[in-house]
Amino acid sequence: MRSGKNATSLKARTPAVNWYNTSMKSSYAADWKKSYEIQIAISKITQFESEESGDTLEMIERPSGGVSVIVADAMTTGWQAKAISASVVRKVMVSIAEGVRDGASARSASDKLYTDFSGKAPCYLDILSVDLQSSTIVLSRNNPTPIFISRGEHTECISSPNNPIGLSRSIKPDIMELSLETGLTIILYTDGIFHAGRAFGIDNDICTLIESLMEEQSPTAQMIADNLLENAITLDQGQPHDDMSVVVLRVIQKENRNIRRLSLNLPLSFS
Repeated sequence: MRSGKNATSLKARTPAVNWYNTSMKSSYAADWKKSYEIQIAISKITQFESEESGDTLEMIERPSGGVSVIVADAMTTGWQAKAISASVVRKVMVSIAEGVRDGASARSASDKLYTDFSGKAPCYLDILSVDLQSSTIVLSRNNPTPIFISRGEHTECISSPNNPIGLSRSIKPDIMELSLETGLTIILYTDGIFHAGRAFGIDNDICTLIESLMEEQSPTAQMIADNLLENAITLDQGQPHDDMSVVVLRVIQKENRNIRRLSLNLPLSFS
């Protein structure tokens, strides 16, 4: 079952070295009667024959408890795009570490980008936060690419026509806040995933793929992220036409010992 809506409140072969996966599992059960696990997974690949990805993704612990994932997608390619997106992510990370709210962090990064490049280097920005102080998940978005939210067998597509940061000093993010609940899955991605297959006249039916994955018995966040990325690469005939990044967050019920885990896979190739 799927549904869609416009949410005005929400507001040659790629080198192996450019494939980056990371997953984080954090368990929080101190004040809850049941034990839950928050899974966050990231899968990423660069544009075909590009030396560097214009997508930058980082994860940071929040000073009040929880974690934030920051995703910046510069609207150029190569090393220039990487420099822009990396600077945006660094600015947001510093702000969050100092206790600044996500929306204000996004606005500050936008103002700096506008000042540095006079509005000529726009960048898409997503901040996905697990805020344990409020027991909520907060999405701060300057990105028109739809996101998907699944609860059980129901998958919802949410989009809004918001602007990238850095275009002017009046840019503000769209904010959505969701309660932490078991069975919740949030999937966001850069436009390379969204547009995969279009060069060959094929639409990437992301919602149908997500629903089929959810029919599997307890898929992990990493399994979902990897499947979405592999499907997009296949639609582009094995040669991604743009940088591709996927972030998946899942909240599952699971017995735990309050152990946190972080893993990284970074394939390398040497000439």
